[in-house]
This record gives sequence, C-alpha cells and structure tokens, in this order.
Amino acid sequence: MDTTLALLLVLAPFAGFLINVFLGKSLGKTLSGALGTLAVAVSFIASVMFFMQISQSKQAITVDLFEWMSISNFKVSFGFLLDQLSILWLLFVTGIGSLIHLYSMSYMHEDEKMHSFFAYLNLFVFFMILLVMGSNLPMMFIGWEGVGLCSYLLIGFWYKNQDYNDAAKKAFIMNRVGDLGLLIGIFILGVLFSTLDFMSLKTALATGKADAFWIAAAALALFIGACGKSAQIPLYTWLPDAMAGPTPVSALIHAATMVTAGIFMITRLNFLFDLAPEIQNVIAIVGAVTALVAATIGLVQNDIKKVLAYSTVSQLGLMFMALGLGAYEVAVFHVITHAFFKACLFLGSGSVIHALHGEQDMRRMGGLKGVMKITYITFLISSLAISGIPPFSGFFSKDEILMVAFEHNKALWVIGSVASIMTAFYMFRLLYLTFFNDFRGTEEQKHHLHESPALITFPLVVLAILATVGGLISLPGNSWLNEYLAPVLSAHKAEAHHLGTTEYMLMAVAVVGGLIGIGIAFSQYLKKNQLPPADEQMEGFAKVLYNKYYVDECYEMIIVKPINSLSRLFRDYIETAVSGFIFGLGKTAVALGAQGRRLQNGNIGLYLFAFVIGVCAIISYLFLVQ
Repeated sequence: MDTTLALLLVLAPFAGFLINVFLGKSLGKTLSGALGTLAVAVSFIASVMFFMQISQSKQAITVDLFEWMSISNFKVSFGFLLDQLSILWLLFVTGIGSLIHLYSMSYMHEDEKMHSFFAYLNLFVFFMILLVMGSNLPMMFIGWEGVGLCSYLLIGFWYKNQDYNDAAKKAFIMNRVGDLGLLIGIFILGVLFSTLDFMSLKTALATGKADAFWIAAAALALFIGACGKSAQIPLYTWLPDAMAGPTPVSALIHAATMVTAGIFMITRLNFLFDLAPEIQNVIAIVGAVTALVAATIGLVQNDIKKVLAYSTVSQLGLMFMALGLGAYEVAVFHVITHAFFKACLFLGSGSVIHALHGEQDMRRMGGLKGVMKITYITFLISSLAISGIPPFSGFFSKDEILMVAFEHNKALWVIGSVASIMTAFYMFRLLYLTFFNDFRGTEEQKHHLHESPALITFPLVVLAILATVGGLISLPGNSWLNEYLAPVLSAHKAEAHHLGTTEYMLMAVAVVGGLIGIGIAFSQYLKKNQLPPADEQMEGFAKVLYNKYYVDECYEMIIVKPINSLSRLFRDYIETAVSGFIFGLGKTAVALGAQGRRLQNGNIGLYLFAFVIGVCAIISYLFLVQ
C-alpha cells in the first residue's frame, strides 16, 4: 500500500507531463490545464494521506524499489524516504503547486503554447517531489538537477524574447556552479562512509570516527550547492532575472519549489552540519549578509516582480542565518510561512499585470484598490505578513529567527532586524505605488481595468488565509512544528522560547521596526504622493542600489569577458596554429605521395634498374658494417 501510494505521489505529475507533451495540443487549453492541475492535486491528496499516517505512527516510511548502484561495498538503492520533514515539504510543494496550476489555467489561457507550459509545470513539481522524497543523496541529486532543467525551460518559456533566453541561460549556468559544489560534497561523503543513504550517514556520523577536516569540507561543498539553488551570495543574481518567466513560474520557483531546495538539503543533513560549527558560522554570516544586501536593493526597484524577487533573496538569507545558528526547525517554519505569503504576493502581482496587459513598472500603476478589491486585500494581508506584523504568520516565524540570532550573535540580530525594517518599507512602498492614489497608466489601460477572474482570485484568497493563520503551527512555548520535527532533528534539541521579559522586548522591537518601515513608506508614497524618479534621473547611492551594486557588471568584467577573451585566443590563434600544423603534416604527406606517384609509370626497365640499385646498396651496407 505504501509503495503504491508513494509511486502515485511521484508519478502523477510525471503522467500529467507526458499527457500534455504528446496530447496536450489536441486536448485543448482548458482540458490540458485541468489535467495538469489534477495531476498535482492527486499528489497533494497522497501527501495528506501520508501526513495522517506518520502523524499517528510517528515512524518514517521507507520504500526501496530496486538496487540502483552496487560497486564493491558501496550500494545505492532507488528508493524514497517519507518522514516528518519530507512530508511537510511535500504538503506545501503539492498544495501551493496545485493552487498555482489552478491560477495558471486562467492566467495562461491566451498563450498559444499553454499545453507546453503545463507540461513544464508538471515536470517541475515531479522533480521537486523526487528531490524531497529521495532516500539518499543521488536520488536527491536527480531532483536537484531536474528542477534546474525545468527552471531553464520555464524562465525562457517566451523564447522569442532574447532577454528571456539570456535569463534562462544565466539561471542554468549559475546553478551549475553550485551543483559542482554539491557533487564534490557527495563524493567526499561517499568516500568517507561508503554510503550515501541519509539514515546510514546519520548512523555513521554518530560514531564520531570521521575526520573533522573532511566533515567540514563536505559541509562547505554542500553549502555551495545550497547557495546556487537558494540564491545566496555570491550565486544569487540569477533569481531576480528569473522574473523573465510567466508570473506563475515566479510563484512556483520563489514560494514552493526550487529556492527551498537548499534549506531542505541542509535540514535533511542537520546531523552533518552540527559536526561542522565553523561551516555553520559561515552559513549564518552569508545568510545575514544576503538578507541585508538584497533588502537594500529592493528599496529602489520599480518593477513589481523585481521587488518581490529581492524580497525572496532577503527572506532566504534569514532562513540561512537560522540554519547557521543551528535552529533548523525555525528555518523550516519560515520556509512554510514564506511559501504562503510569497506565493500570494507573486500571484497578486500577476493579477495586477494581467489587468494592466503586461505592465510591470509601479510608476505606471496606482489607484487599483477600488477596482481590484480582492487582489488588494490579499496583497495587503501578505504584505503585513512578510513585514512581521502580528497576528499574521510572518510575525511568528521571523520573530523566532531574530530571537535565535539575539541569543547567539547580537551582530546578526542587528543585521536581521535592519533587513526586516527595510522589508516592511519596500513592501508597503510597492503596495502604495500599486494600489493607492490616482491611476498613472494609459487611458486605454484605465478603461479596461477589472478584477481578475475567479480562477485567479480563488488561489489568492486561500493563500491569504494561510498567510494569516499559518503562524499558529509554531507558537512561542507551544510549538506543534517543533514537536512534529523532533524525530528528524533528534540530535538537535529545539529551544522552546517561553515568553519572558526578553522575548516580549524582542517582539516589541521587531514590531516597532516593521511599523517604522511602513510609516516611512506611508509618508513618502501615500501622504506626499511621491513617485520614484526615472531611470536616467537616478543619482548617488540610490543609483548604485538601482543597478544592484553593479554585481552583474563585475561578473561580466571579472569572469565573462576574460573567459570570452581566452576563448577567442584559442579560436583565433591556438586552434589556428594547431590546425595549421596538423593540416601541414597532411599536406606534406600528400606532396611526398605525389612525387612518389611519378615513379610509378609502369616502365619495367626502370623498376629492374631500381631493384638492382637497391640490392647493391644493401650489399654495400652489409660489407661496410663487417
């Protein structure tokens, strides 16, 4: 029964992919979209059934289908591990994935290749499920590479635009850099322990016989892989460019699938990272710096999706800061709440873009509150959640991260708090510029303004409700989530934050900080009705922020141009020289052959003369040698 249900969970989206690839065009847009949505919904139902089973039994479920690799004493099975952590991930991957598929049925209905879009979405969810359910690192790696492939297909879905193709290639190539680190980490663990199975690795590491240096090396290499997938410094610049894809893709990548893979991998291997405290410090510092840098960039962006993209990078930084401080359960908590409100925000931005016929610049929006009431209310709720305002979910999860940081490292707490204040500012800057004051678009856009169809607004309402109540799964001092994850994080005792004077003070500081950010945005963009300047009018540090610290330009100068120059050197000079030498040898052989061919004229007398001369030469040589 478990095997059948597990296969159904995994293969339902893959079946949806195959149907839409081969039959989608003939089925029609509505039916292909419905089948794609149903496929992910089936996986969600299977995930709920496993959740109920594991909640009762408290026992992990393993499904070994067959032996995949066997080399001497090294064996890898093709199997699944369904425990508290993987089920939790599956619930929001398939649950939010289902809502995004439902949303896409309306959002993408005018696209001529809608069936291909749903095929790619289904394949994306399939690989993410495989990544989460894999019982060993090679199985995880299949899903890891698969979501990278699907991100390329979906980011560049509108391939007629070359900029979108470039964004897709950038995401694919930058993730390959991180994936090399992941592979090195996998190889190190395989050599050290002769196993890559998660449960066997946990048992092997518990013996304490492994060399500390190689444990740290493996942890660092794996973290580099996580930096690529989860967009941490320095491998973060692909994620904002991923906005080139259709908005449902942005929601799927940012909220439920690809960017959470790095957090999942580190949490899955928590028993490894606990043995490498120096690498945990690196993770915490990188996460904090990423959170702050991305937040500063988000302050001045004018593309509605770019603001949300940098907010994702910033929130991921906070999650990594929690991971680096050993608070895995807190990082998971923020992953869940972030999935709720970030999916709602991205789908809400898509609703706005849909109403404005593709417009994404907030300077040409405004006044949408009265026309798009459902979109506005759900967007407001999610903005309050990401800003850490109670009683919304983001308040509880972000507050937990800041509490952990305060206990372990005051500097990181300050950085996280400043990033959170900036988050509140740029999110309400986005809200005020988009929904308040007068409409600043064209008359034609104004004439066609309308609320989005029910297939778009229904997922928004569901996600807004989850963004409101999602924090209840882990209340301070009474955390269902911590108890649920205890078997997976058994070696790491979750610290219960019972409310005391310090905790209340930290909560107050966080809330006041969020309100300050909202207040500044209110003063500038609602009360004073200021507008961001035109691109060419940007100056000073604001220009640096608007151009994202010129990181892409630095990469272009330091990495891309030297590699291109080296390539041209090999192409124009070295390859030419080598080719000339090789072809020269061939030409020499041909020339010698041509001269020799002249001697082959069919004259027997000449042949006999050459024979006599040859014999005489041989006899003379032998005589001289003696």
